[in-house]
Amino acid sequence: MANWLNYIGVAMILIAFILLSIKTISSEHPAYKWLNFVGAGFTCVGAYMSDVIPFVIMEAVWGIVAFYSIIRK
Repeated sequence: MANWLNYIGVAMILIAFILLSIKTISSEHPAYKWLNFVGAGFTCVGAYMSDVIPFVIMEAVWGIVAFYSIIRK
């Protein structure tokens, strides 16, 4: 289960990165922000379940920053 959460989360973050890099979406596009937020959440939970605390910390911070970018005006 943890591996699948990690695979899905990493795929979402990579999709956001690729779409941004090829200029398909901007960093202000809601899809970019949500892919990062949800992807970080999945990866954070998967890392926690796998007891990989450094990645839990990294993905938690990633998710918090992504969430902040969603709610700020």
